[in-house]
Amino acid sequence: MSTFVLMAGGTGGHLFPAMALAQELRRRGHVVDLMTDHRVESYGADFPARRIHVVPAATPSLNNPVKFIGGGFKILGGIGVALRKLREIKPDAVVGFGGYPTFPPFVAASLLGIPGVLHEQNAVLGRANRALCRFANRLALSFEKTTHAQAMRLQKVITGNPVRDRVRDIADTPYPAISNNGPIRLVIFGGSQGARIFSDIVPAAVARMPEDLCHRLHIVQQCRAEDLDRVAEVYRQAKVNVELAAFFDNLPERIAGAHLVVARSGASTITELGVLGRPAIMVPLPSAIDGDQKQNALVLEAAGGGWIVEQASLSPLSLGTRLANLLADPNILAAAAVAAKSLGQPLAVEKLADVAEEMANLKNAKLGNAQ
Repeated sequence: MSTFVLMAGGTGGHLFPAMALAQELRRRGHVVDLMTDHRVESYGADFPARRIHVVPAATPSLNNPVKFIGGGFKILGGIGVALRKLREIKPDAVVGFGGYPTFPPFVAASLLGIPGVLHEQNAVLGRANRALCRFANRLALSFEKTTHAQAMRLQKVITGNPVRDRVRDIADTPYPAISNNGPIRLVIFGGSQGARIFSDIVPAAVARMPEDLCHRLHIVQQCRAEDLDRVAEVYRQAKVNVELAAFFDNLPERIAGAHLVVARSGASTITELGVLGRPAIMVPLPSAIDGDQKQNALVLEAAGGGWIVEQASLSPLSLGTRLANLLADPNILAAAAVAAKSLGQPLAVEKLADVAEEMANLKNAKLGNAQ
């Protein structure tokens, strides 16, 4: 039995793959702790860790000298906190999942000589991970072609992006057939940074679709709480069967039941679409650092599993036309579902767990030789 500390930024994109690894390591009989930031309260309530440690962190601000200096002191303080905690935990290895909250504890682990693995979820190596590569023993990648990764001088391994057990459990759900007059299920979600634009555009786009097609729709859409009423009214006037909520705790199951998904293209979304094998219209977040969402979406589009629509060109008319054309041709959707499924890596978590165990064994072997 080994002890691992997982380190991740406190958003779903970082915590979900960390959660998947924690589940697998615990199945193998290991002990898992998590180090993250305060946002874990929103995303990590069910995280399968023995203990969750909140470590101070900051995002560097190069444009504001005061914030830059203040952030530097906060990071140094976070390293100090992490050093104390890691000395108490005595982990055999650590695994970092990116985001600047990973920086203080991962550096602290390196200072203590604890072997470390970095995992990159996106098709672009994140800035925090780029800064941390010098402190890592391995770099685990989700995509074979990952921008900036080749420049890093450490051993790399392609593991894929781990998905949670609840996604793996439904990975074999067949793509639902579309009958001539049967229901068509559309799932729309965008996370905290994406839901607003979908609330503005998608209902109006659906309302422009042919009436016979519109009435067959069964829509599940995630909206911000403040947008629920106005979105519901647009769908009501269009006479569309819709279910709206600020959060769906069973979103993987909803995606598995969908004929088409409209979503952002964060790493977890692209990964789950591949494992579940569902076609998607992807609208990359324009403000995503280094364009990582666009790069993620390009992987799925190149395989034939989805279609990219840039937010700058997104309108009710353009999206309504695209939806109508796709939903009217079940063969195109079914073929895209097969293509998306071809990218799925449901065994990614086992591969990453193997790398983590290799790091733990490396530390134990060094200790044995020292004795």
